Amino acid sequence: MVALKYVIIGVVVVVVVVAAALVLLPTLHQAPVQYVGSPNGYEAFVPDGQTINYNGHTDPTGTLILSNGNTIQNAVWNGQYANTIIQNHNQIVQLNNQFVGQTDPVNNQPYVPLQDFYVIEGQVPVQQVTINGQTYYVIEASSINPANIAGFYTYSPWIPNFVVAINTPGTYAAGLPGNSPVFQWTNTTGTVAYQTMVYQHYAHVFGGAVLVLPNKIIPYGITSSPSGTAISFDLPQQSYNPPS
Repeated sequence: MVALKYVIIGVVVVVVVVAAALVLLPTLHQAPVQYVGSPNGYEAFVPDGQTINYNGHTDPTGTLILSNGNTIQNAVWNGQYANTIIQNHNQIVQLNNQFVGQTDPVNNQPYVPLQDFYVIEGQVPVQQVTINGQTYYVIEASSINPANIAGFYTYSPWIPNFVVAINTPGTYAAGLPGNSPVFQWTNTTGTVAYQTMVYQHYAHVFGGAVLVLPNKIIPYGITSSPSGTAISFDLPQQSYNPPS
């Protein structure tokens, strides 16, 4: 009877320890990976400045904008470039804190908040997961060809329009000459065009690019990484001169 008594006590101890471990660890439920977006289009991940610990990694969270304009909230960027995105975003936030509130010396308009975002060419592998009751949509970035990922930054309200523009046939990228009259435009377009140039002196980014559409332009900048070679908007090949 004594031996049996010790066996029972040992089992109870093990059960208690396992139960305690289950309480301390986050509960994770995963669904199969699905591909979202268009095989021939562009999607964009917009970080929100928050991070989550996923499978032992610190990953940025944000919104995934699809090529058709639909959005997926609570997106998580997992895999390649996760740390780079966190660092890029922190740099842009720091520069916003430094410059927003000051005046553009060329057009005398106030600087505006800029936002980094990351364009993916083709469909995006996404896995729906539930962590402690919260649903997230994890972008499995390591399954994406690095040539199909590129980072950009522009005025934050323009990002949805940027995604629409790059998915519109005929849109092309161009660079602004140093003496471009666009910098003197007394509107947000002129301000953002010049502001992207200012930021390139303080971070690993390059400014002075524009998307050219039939009736407008969208100024933007480019991050040094990621810099997908398959995305033409990452490397403008011509200069833009506004019609006189």
